[in-house]
Amino acid sequence: MPIADVSADVRLAYETFGDPADPPVLLVMGFGAQLLGWHEDFCRSLADRGRYVIRYDNRDCGLSTRFDDHPVDMAEFIAAVSSGDIPAALAMVPYRLPDMAGDGFGLLTALGIERAHVVGASMGGMIAQTMALSRPERVLTLTSMMSSTGEQEYGRSSPQAQAVLFGPRPADRAGYVAAADRELVWASRRYGDAAVLRELAAASYDRAYYPAGVARQLGAMVLGGSRADALRDLRVPTLVIHGLDDTLIDPSGGRRTAELVPGAELLLVPDMGHDRPRALWPLLIDALAAHTA
Repeated sequence: MPIADVSADVRLAYETFGDPADPPVLLVMGFGAQLLGWHEDFCRSLADRGRYVIRYDNRDCGLSTRFDDHPVDMAEFIAAVSSGDIPAALAMVPYRLPDMAGDGFGLLTALGIERAHVVGASMGGMIAQTMALSRPERVLTLTSMMSSTGEQEYGRSSPQAQAVLFGPRPADRAGYVAAADRELVWASRRYGDAAVLRELAAASYDRAYYPAGVARQLGAMVLGGSRADALRDLRVPTLVIHGLDDTLIDPSGGRRTAELVPGAELLLVPDMGHDRPRALWPLLIDALAAHTA
């Protein structure tokens, strides 16, 4: 597994697919998920369409740099945010979304890539938006998938999905894998498959089980604030993709993103939840190939 130094204190694990001479597509993963969340077959299929595909572990996840010197108690953090004690919450978290966006640019630089198509899912969509807003000259196109704008009134989770997201997960391998079934709450109602969820959970556990990073990533995401005003001025070609079955980030998050970004294209996908079921890969890859052409 190659690892790149992307800044003085962060190293990112990454993988590439396809020909480096093809247009680069940077895939940014979401909250608590390793690069495995972008399935290898999905990446290869996109590479087969003439794209140089890059997937990577965000900081505090997988095989990338871990911020063990900054422990964050998730319960304390959520309590601080819920009570409105934002200064206390801010003091707990060692980095923000702009830092994670900087990681993405640092990886591109390490790979000798000046400009890339940036595709982000969920929290990765928030990071991708932040990349496009902070360094638009380095982002050829933006794709924001199953994400939102940081405005609290859009993209809300259902109570059931929120309970699963923040609920404790067993630390032993068997329990961790079995608990993946709970994620069906936000999966596609038609294509959701517990066996697929357990397979990803097992692979993630075996590769790099690291629950400590989740609280810090949550802090960066929750404290990111609204990007609404900035998105109104964004001039990067933008595609917004959202599943109509999504209960973790309601489709209003995608609709609002497309509403704000001038000229954005909105693709609302029936039978897709907060996931990318294999049955919908042809549709998604066609959309990405067209947008990054």
